[in-house]
Amino acid sequence: MIFAVVGLAAAAAGLLGFTALASRLIEARFPPVGERVTVGTPAVAVHVVERPPRAPERGAVLLVHGASGNFADLDVALGERLAALGFRVFAVDRPGHGWSDRIAGADAASPADQAAALRAAMARRGVEQAIVVVHSLAGMLGLAMALDGPKFTRGLVLLAPVSHPWPGGVAWYYRLAASRFLGPAFRRLFVLPAGLASMRGGVRDVFAPKPPPKDYVVATRLPLVFRPLHFRANAEDVVAAEAHVAALSPRYSTIRVPTAIVTGDRDGVVYAKIHAAGCARDIPGATLTVLPGVGHSPHHSAPDKVVAAILEVEARALNEERRQRDPAPAPA
Repeated sequence: MIFAVVGLAAAAAGLLGFTALASRLIEARFPPVGERVTVGTPAVAVHVVERPPRAPERGAVLLVHGASGNFADLDVALGERLAALGFRVFAVDRPGHGWSDRIAGADAASPADQAAALRAAMARRGVEQAIVVVHSLAGMLGLAMALDGPKFTRGLVLLAPVSHPWPGGVAWYYRLAASRFLGPAFRRLFVLPAGLASMRGGVRDVFAPKPPPKDYVVATRLPLVFRPLHFRANAEDVVAAEAHVAALSPRYSTIRVPTAIVTGDRDGVVYAKIHAAGCARDIPGATLTVLPGVGHSPHHSAPDKVVAAILEVEARALNEERRQRDPAPAPA
């Protein structure tokens, strides 16, 4: 018996040491590359990466990643394309992800609170209005942004969004990682080694049926998510999503910002018939583009289609701005 206890203790110590060392190596390989903008009380630093426009400026675009990611996921796929068109492009780490601090308190996973932190960070960068582009789990953040910050949200582009209640719940390991009691041990002992071992298979599942980009893991800094604190934030966001979309979705009919939705018809992660189709049904004037043969990452698999959706939203926003600036004369 004593040998078993000693063996378990040695194994736990080894796993703890591996997680600590691997986390430091991952952070050294993928350090912050933008500015950590401090907002709020208590103070929270939001990691913001900016690409200046490479053509006459036409406004700002804010890119917000989904679960298990960071700023680089959308930036790698869309940042340079949008900057070349003249947009001032901002990609951010959501609070608790990448190199952004977690919001303090019980509402850390609130999409409304996260959206408010991102708006405050943009205000610190002199941005009063932006086209907001969100992917997957950040769909509910973008929807909260349109509901609570319509003056900031010039337009909204939802990529394979999470937006409505769904059957089946979430994966067991998210609930375990978010647990107050068992979560710390699970995150510090098992998440990082298991995550690194299964990472490439998980990426293939996200992109299926298309293959992922060859350099996706490194280019998007994916290993950052397996650090204990980052994975806790990720798990909390995923577990809390069910309650948040249940509260948000009855309000979607009040959204008035130009909205476009892009999803793949082979998405095996987020059910397009529930979420993307639900947004198209509930948001007045929203357009829906369903891409054949595309999985959960349309911004990587079909970036030109996503850019077209952003330009569509911009055109609708410009028309509305002209209408407000030059209202039609009253009939005689």
